[in-house]
Amino acid sequence: MNPKKHASLFFRNIEEIIPEENRQIFFQKAKPLRIKWGADPSAPDLHLGHMVILKKLRLLQQMGNEILFIIGDFTAMIGDPTGRSETRKPLSGKDVQKNAKTYQEQIFKFLDPHKTKIVFNSEWLNTLTSHDFITLAAKYPLARMLEREDFSKRFKEGHSISLHELLYPLLQGYDSVALKADVEIGGTDQKFNLLMGRHLQKEYGQPQQVILTLPILEGLDGKQKMSKSLGNHIGILESPKEMFGKLMSIPDTLITRYYTLLTDVSGGKIEELEDLLRKKIVNPKSVKEQLAGSIVSELHSQEEASQALEEFHRIFSKKELPEDIPVLSISMDVGESILIGDLLTRHHVLDSKRECVRLIEQGAITVDGERIENPYYTFVPQEGQVLKIGKRRFFKLRLKHG
Repeated sequence: MNPKKHASLFFRNIEEIIPEENRQIFFQKAKPLRIKWGADPSAPDLHLGHMVILKKLRLLQQMGNEILFIIGDFTAMIGDPTGRSETRKPLSGKDVQKNAKTYQEQIFKFLDPHKTKIVFNSEWLNTLTSHDFITLAAKYPLARMLEREDFSKRFKEGHSISLHELLYPLLQGYDSVALKADVEIGGTDQKFNLLMGRHLQKEYGQPQQVILTLPILEGLDGKQKMSKSLGNHIGILESPKEMFGKLMSIPDTLITRYYTLLTDVSGGKIEELEDLLRKKIVNPKSVKEQLAGSIVSELHSQEEASQALEEFHRIFSKKELPEDIPVLSISMDVGESILIGDLLTRHHVLDSKRECVRLIEQGAITVDGERIENPYYTFVPQEGQVLKIGKRRFFKLRLKHG
């Protein structure tokens, strides 16, 4: 890739460079920059919101820089308070380790594993003594910590703020000290934590890292940022058909934003597309099909993207059933009846009966095409019956009589 194209792609989607006068360091032919990005393994899946950053990291890696991917196994047990209105419940060490294992597979969909250094921040944070923690805590004033937007709001509203939450930005910032990072990248919602890294590096006598902030991707609801905890996410490891279907469900108002943040389509072409959509010259559905195909192709393959498109047409345009419906094996006595909520939670199709009630109220559960309207619907399961949950989940019943 030539330097001009590098520069054009580099500045795309960057919200802020701090300090602004250091923007040229990315194009100097000196030693490679140590570029830091971290993710707490608080859930097993990365999602398309992370893809915005991962694509930028891939470009920076292609420009000859060193990528340091931090798995925040120590900080995950505290929980990032960013944007939280209440204290996050801490994860167990077992959960953290389980989730961390999946992250490496996911980031290597974008990054070269031979040119990426993966580190766990427990490597240095576990070695800090009580004296070290007190010294670290003394390097930032409490008053400034409480000026942070989420802490300030919670404090004014009388909501609890635990002391360990105040340590989180300090520990994330200390990661930059431990790694001697030249650059740290993150979403705009992480700006306070990123600046903490600069502050602490100065306090510990190190050169201060440059900060790159990128936009936050909205989730499927079109309002809040993409998050697994909000249930509005698309996981990087989701199947091609599930990913395609979810992308087709985004609000029309997000089409060009997803094109901008998740694809390499030029800004000029996206502006043309936005104009065509505004004038209703093109059908949003066909544009979303192209968008979904592009993203599924990148994360899976062109062939799987084509198959996902065919499946989408079969289910939503022709109102047919999917080709491969997962089998749900259930043990029932002959003629035995069961509440729909009990069936779906007992076999881990849904997490709770409350979720089942919510879906029924939305008209989102059918049995052989018949919509269930009663939350206490009781039926006698039959071999081969098809359950549909939401828009894209299908199950064919297989009975194992006791």
